[in-house]
Amino acid sequence: MNLPVWLGETLEFPDPALSHWQGLVALGGDLSAERLILAYRQGIFPWYSAGDPIMWWSPDPRSVFFPALFHLSASLRRVLHKHEFEIRIDTAFSDVVRCCGSVPRAGQDGTWILPEMHEAYCRLHRLGHAHSVEVWQQLPASSGGTVSTPPLCDRSGMYLAGGVYGVLTESVFCGESMFSLAPNASKIALAALMHLSLACEILAVDCQFMTPHLASLGAVEIRRSDYLALLESGHTPQYEANDLASPGAALFATHTWPQTLQAALETRQGR
Repeated sequence: MNLPVWLGETLEFPDPALSHWQGLVALGGDLSAERLILAYRQGIFPWYSAGDPIMWWSPDPRSVFFPALFHLSASLRRVLHKHEFEIRIDTAFSDVVRCCGSVPRAGQDGTWILPEMHEAYCRLHRLGHAHSVEVWQQLPASSGGTVSTPPLCDRSGMYLAGGVYGVLTESVFCGESMFSLAPNASKIALAALMHLSLACEILAVDCQFMTPHLASLGAVEIRRSDYLALLESGHTPQYEANDLASPGAALFATHTWPQTLQAALETRQGR
């Protein structure tokens, strides 16, 4: 079979191991919840621009975080220990996705998070398959603050400063995108995701393609075959897949979770 192939109405994908050399597996199809869930369970994800057909990818190598190998730098530790923020799970999923698609990024022109992609991931969220880890901070004073029009504020004066969202396939959290409206907010969200992953025994956090920034935080590249083996491992994390918010909220209820994360990383990394 020569890949990529055009998908029809049948809910199926070709073997990603036979993909195009850049990792392109298929074109077309739709963004229904059923197709997306099937795709992620097979190590495939959609990624395309406006005007293009839906493109389905499974790159080789694959970039992932193994939570126990996350690099918690001294500067990030200091930021976490100040605890000038609050971690929430799944309280503003749609806003996190919207910000990931609209907040400007250095070296990036435009976004792949099109309206139909936003709607598709929100459907997955409502079904319990997609989740957001959110960083909330106190709204700075208008005279000296750096946030002119925050995307979302609550009644206590906290605003959504950063976050990460993705799709949970039991053993792997497939990270899709993250954003930051305040210094270090996306790094805080990523550290919180690693704490959640360690506590719930999630094997890996997928980040798809490597960047220098991800590498500096401990991401590694693995063979696609090894990534697919993680998905097929049959590992069952310690949570209910459709109720991630409940254990997540408890994990961040006190200000000591950064110390717990640091201790866990030091133990597992032999430091």
